[in-house]
Amino acid sequence: MTRNVYQAILDNKIIVIIRGIGIEKLLPTAEALIRGGVKLIEVTFNQNLADTLQETKRAIQLLSETYPEIHVGAGTVMSVEQVEAAVMAGARYIISPHVDQAVITRTKEMGAVSIPGALTPTEIVTAYKNGGDFIKLFPMGNLGPDYAKAVMGPLGHIPMLAVGGVNVDTIQSILDVGFKGVGIGGNLVNKKLIDAGEFDAICELAKRYIKAVH
Repeated sequence: MTRNVYQAILDNKIIVIIRGIGIEKLLPTAEALIRGGVKLIEVTFNQNLADTLQETKRAIQLLSETYPEIHVGAGTVMSVEQVEAAVMAGARYIISPHVDQAVITRTKEMGAVSIPGALTPTEIVTAYKNGGDFIKLFPMGNLGPDYAKAVMGPLGHIPMLAVGGVNVDTIQSILDVGFKGVGIGGNLVNKKLIDAGEFDAICELAKRYIKAVH
């Protein structure tokens, strides 16, 4: 499973981040994204909610069972307990905003792709040496292209994903620097459109992103 998911990320390049979307809007949102060509969807844990473990597990399981043709992952994973819950629910990759050795190790033990988040060269190398399959450069939007290029120079051998502030106009330039893919959240999963039930607009927006990378 790990090799297939790893290759899917390389091939499709876009992981769409679903954050803060209620369970009642989850399936129509995912369906719109899939109609637009999306193959990778990440559901995030909300660390501010006491019941985030059960709610996120439920969302991951619902997506995995309803749309077996896509690769569902978990985001903002902060503990081994969350790794276990997510993978058991069907998550095939585990994404964190930070470097946590226990999270990386358990992810690999359970046969999922590990994507820890890092900011500095030291963090990036540490995460990679300790088992990260891809390293998420985060927050990309705050760092800017000059920082990304500077980091990619000596560390271009490490597979990296750019997350934060990526939009349809910047995505190709980010890939051109050497990133293997990107994570896209609110710029694609537009809550105003979702709340208004404008799922066809979400689909069309997804098509624009897919076209931008292919």
